[in-house]
Amino acid sequence: MSDMGTEQGTRQSVEGRPVVAFDFDGTLTVRDSFTAFLRWRAGRRGWAAGLARMTPDLAAYVRDRDRGALKAASVRRFLLGVPKQDLERDAEDFAAEVWDRFMRPDAVRTWNDWGERGARRVIVTASPDLTVAPFARRLGAEMLLGTRLAFDGRDRVAGAFATPNCRGEEKVRRLNAVFGPDLRLAAAYGDTSGDREMLRIADVAGFRVFTGRP
Repeated sequence: MSDMGTEQGTRQSVEGRPVVAFDFDGTLTVRDSFTAFLRWRAGRRGWAAGLARMTPDLAAYVRDRDRGALKAASVRRFLLGVPKQDLERDAEDFAAEVWDRFMRPDAVRTWNDWGERGARRVIVTASPDLTVAPFARRLGAEMLLGTRLAFDGRDRVAGAFATPNCRGEEKVRRLNAVFGPDLRLAAAYGDTSGDREMLRIADVAGFRVFTGRP
């Protein structure tokens, strides 16, 4: 899958195939995947203790509504120092455990329908690409564009992100970086204000069209 760590791709690679972009959290899934992953990984006590340490960060979010800053704070509190290999293994285990109760059936049907029509299906998400990757592989996504975690010289989580938060204009910027500045999506699907810019460059703009639950 192309963007599991790099943004490699050209217009020629998608010539003759429509490109369809799906948000992940709340669109393909019933809830935010990164929060659920952190909670699952930390366990009940670890989650409660981590949230207590995040009180200043949560207060700051109430003031400024900076989702990127809050997400970066959660990475520092719950993942700092975790080896990349361990995190990848945990992400695989998490996806396998929650898949049946996590994915929206109507969204997956639409995803599969576009695949049968020969579309190049791209997940564009604000969640870390590393934690979404196991879901993307199960779906058979041709590409995943997400927020990237930063790692230190020993390949451990550095407690920050290596890219801007992949929402709003950043979603379009990431798509343009791969497919070119004149990209027109055949369809795009999302569920929050952070998806609106992506929906604007789509012929079919599906906003909160999926409501199914497992």
